[in-house]
Parts: sequence; structure tokens; C-alpha cells
Amino acid sequence: MGSGMFPLLLMVVVQFVYAGMNITSKLAMLSGMNPLILVAYRQIFATLSIAPFAYWFEWNTLPKMTKRIVYQIILSSLLGITGNQVLFFVGLKYSTATIASALTNLLPAFTFILALIFRQENIRMKDKAGIAKVFGTFLCVGGALLLSYYHGKTIGLGESSIHWRFSEKMEGTISYSSKTNLLLGPFAIICSALVWALWFIIQADMSKTFSAPYTSTAYMCFLGSFQCVAIALCFESTASAWSLNNAMRLISSLYAGVICTGLAYCLMSWTIARKGPLYVSIFSPLQLIITAVVSWALLREKLYLGTVIGSLLIVLGLYFVLWGKNKEMNKEDIIEVRIIESIKDNEKDEKNDLKL
Repeated sequence: MGSGMFPLLLMVVVQFVYAGMNITSKLAMLSGMNPLILVAYRQIFATLSIAPFAYWFEWNTLPKMTKRIVYQIILSSLLGITGNQVLFFVGLKYSTATIASALTNLLPAFTFILALIFRQENIRMKDKAGIAKVFGTFLCVGGALLLSYYHGKTIGLGESSIHWRFSEKMEGTISYSSKTNLLLGPFAIICSALVWALWFIIQADMSKTFSAPYTSTAYMCFLGSFQCVAIALCFESTASAWSLNNAMRLISSLYAGVICTGLAYCLMSWTIARKGPLYVSIFSPLQLIITAVVSWALLREKLYLGTVIGSLLIVLGLYFVLWGKNKEMNKEDIIEVRIIESIKDNEKDEKNDLKL
């Protein structure tokens, strides 16, 4: 398998994983689970699942731990684990799985802006690639604002023929109808995407000197466990609220922790180290499509005109950014090949001069 195909397939898998998390987590919340408690369990299960792999695969080859790396791990746990996930799950509780997936597509735009600020990306407004990236960023932001604050008419797709008993039981309950806030929910998810973009930037820098994705993820999840448990206990300390007797709560917590953090964060850290933060973030539109279809089929979510138009603008903007990024990468590859060829030619000339 080509070196370019493997990272691509990994990122497609990650988007399927996150689409599944949106559905299972929404169902757990419909059953009455506090999103802060769900986040806390996610970090605990993630730490337990990733720690053995960190020990088996990286313990004997760990790079040197410096103060800079320690600070980056602590900051990553605060942003990528605690901040991102608390904001996302709170936003998911007060919106829908489809809206949450759509607004996650702001991640590439935020990543691009922050990468410019931290000089991990360059902008050349005289080139088509630079114009495409800037235009795509504006489209993403505009689509997100439209999706968040304009809903319009309901799009009639008919009713799904799939009848899931658990979903039917949850349908029409108080927790579903009264806790939807289409202003607070999207706002929290937008903030989550911004915080997550900061995590991408930190990971891109940290991977240069600490290329151990299992270990760094284990450290982040371990620290995040304490942070998330402390936050959850501030809002909910009763034993019944923390109970995992409900099957959907247990499944959602295990899935979010073991698969969506333990596995997905390692895959993303590995890919960021090889392809950069922007590459990883551009696959999020796939999650929107998967989530929208499954939410309509299983959760009977309604689609609004504003949601569809905003999502299309975000996806279109994403691929302007992707096109611009690919153009720049191709130019860099051509320049690198020419430099290598020039060095080889110089070496040949030097050898010929020595023979003479």
C-alpha cells in the first residue's frame, strides 16, 4: 500500500469512529446521563486502554522527556482532552448529532488560521493556492454561522423504515425536547473546534521532538481523567448519576474512551507527525454525511434548510482549503526534488574534477 494511501485510510476510519460516537453519546444523554460524567468516564477508559500499548511499543524507545515536552503534554490534556471534549459533549446535549458533526468541520479553518499565527503554514495571496485557502476559510466560517443561527423550513425526507426500540422509547421524552438549545449548543461546539485546533498545533510541534503517540496520548488521558472527574463532581456528585447499570451508558463510555480517544488520538497523532495538522482536519466532512444518515435512520432527526445550506458551504470551503494545500505541497515536492537533483549533479561534478 502506498505511503499516501495508508494515512488517508486511517483518517477515514477515524471519521467513522467519531460518527459512531456522536450517535452513541447522544443516546446515552437521552437516557439521562450527564455529559460531564460521560467525558470523565471516557478519559478513565481511554487511559486504561492505551497505557498497555504505550508500555509494550514505546517504553524502551522513548525520546528524552524535557520540560518543554512536559508543558506541552499538560497543555494538550487541558485543551485537546478536557476543554475540547467537555465543550463538545455539552454542545451535543443541547443540539443534535448532525449539527455537532457539521460544526466540527470548522476544525480545518481554525487549524489553518492558528497554523498561520504559529508559522506552521504560509499564505501567498499572489498564488491560486493561497487565495483558495483564504476563500475556503471564509466559506467555512460563513457556513457555520448560517447553520448555527438560521434553521428555515424542515426538509421532508420521509420517515425511516428502521425501527429501533431504544430510540423509539427515547423519542418524545422530556430530556430530548426540553434540553435542546439551538444557540447554546452550536456555540459550545464551535468553541470545542477552536480548542481542538489548538491541540493540533501543539501536537504538530511536540511530534518533532517526542514522536511517541501511544505514550503522549496515555499521559494526556491520564491527566485529563483527573481534570474531567473534578469538573463533573462539581456539578453532579450523586452515586446514581455515576452509575453505569444502563447498557447504553456503559457502551457509550467504553466506545468513547477505548475507540474514540485511545485509538483515534493515537492514529491522529501518528498522521499529524507525517502529514501535518491541516491534513488530519480535512477529513471531517465525511463524519457529517455518516452522522446525518444514521441520525435520520435511527434517531429520526429532522433536517432543516439552514443546516443543509450551512453544511454545504462548510464542505465546499473545506475542499478549497484542501485544494490549496495540495497545490502548495506539490510545489514543495517539486522544489525538493530539484534541490536533491542539483546536489547529486554537484557531487558528480566534484568526483569528475577529482579524477582529472
